[in-house]
Amino acid sequence: MYKLEKIEGGVCAANGFYADGISAGLKKNDAKDMAFIYADTLCEIASAFTTNKMAAAPIKHFKAKGDFKTNFVLINSKNANAMTGEAGIDDIDEVLGHLPDEAMNPVMSSTGVIGVRLPKEKLINGIKLFDLTQKNPTSAAQAIMTTDSFKKEIAFQVTLSDGSSFHIGAMAKGAGMINPAMATMLCFITTDADVSSTKMQKVLDRVVVTTFNAASVDGDTSTNDTVMLLSNSKSGAYDEEAFEDTLHQIMEFLAKQMVKDGEGATKLVTYKVTGAKNDHEAEVVAKALSNSLLVKTALYGEDPNWGRIASTVGASGAEAKEETLTISFDDICVYEKGNLYFDAEMEIQAAKIMRKPEFTISCDLGIGSGEFTAFGCDLGYEYVKINADYRT
Repeated sequence: MYKLEKIEGGVCAANGFYADGISAGLKKNDAKDMAFIYADTLCEIASAFTTNKMAAAPIKHFKAKGDFKTNFVLINSKNANAMTGEAGIDDIDEVLGHLPDEAMNPVMSSTGVIGVRLPKEKLINGIKLFDLTQKNPTSAAQAIMTTDSFKKEIAFQVTLSDGSSFHIGAMAKGAGMINPAMATMLCFITTDADVSSTKMQKVLDRVVVTTFNAASVDGDTSTNDTVMLLSNSKSGAYDEEAFEDTLHQIMEFLAKQMVKDGEGATKLVTYKVTGAKNDHEAEVVAKALSNSLLVKTALYGEDPNWGRIASTVGASGAEAKEETLTISFDDICVYEKGNLYFDAEMEIQAAKIMRKPEFTISCDLGIGSGEFTAFGCDLGYEYVKINADYRT
């Protein structure tokens, strides 16, 4: 048995971790645009990255290190350092070379515009403003934002049955270009749990499938998608079930926050698919629904057009039949195995649900026992406006 308690502290909640955000002049109006996470001892590390073939320089730089430990992550927003070739990797080495001596085997993560070299001078000058004694997790969470409208952070204390405890804290950014396939999404997780990188990696690989990889804002997979999980083992405590449960709660919360903050989004929608031939086919259907532009625009218009749901299920490629399919909006069943319930009164009830900021669309395929849950949002005028003006 174990007890989970939500606490303050973000990425600084775990013992021995420090973080802060500063303005290096990458953003306008002195907004924070550069952050660090520092641990006072080397950390085990696990990671998950984009499957985009045009992976950004920071990801290539990280992977080239092989098996390693680190105690320092440098993060910048406004510039993705993607599609910058070998020069982009060299730029990382040059910038990291100006970090304080306390930074051991440091790594870098970036987010922002693709195809532009890092503003090295600004970043190097920004490093001079770092104070590694600071515990300002909210400041760091703000500094990594791009089109995000709010910061995203969370932390838990986990108390085990023997009275020992450990902490896990995290911060993330992402609002557009979200369709992780391991939105532009970054997530950094710190813990003092006594766990090896091998065990962390196995847990992270399992959890990412039903959290970040189940989230979609616009169906686009970024060049920079990154999840980093760092452990300094300072607590001396660990339980795999408790660790995985807590990590799942943290990552699901952050995934939903990213979808909720989708550029111009007004709805957070959970797509619960059951009764599929297998779990894989359920995942295919759930993600088809969360990515469908026709479904997203119906959500924005608050139009309970269940026909778009049925059509998307049928087009997904998964096994599906008209006579076994059931569709519900929250607890309102609008279609059941060939029976049409969608009269004028039903439409009024369904429309009320669609006016809610959060609701669930359930699809029971009625074929097997496969199930999967995905998260998505609506798509409206503001999304077009934000992305049309992104570089300016």
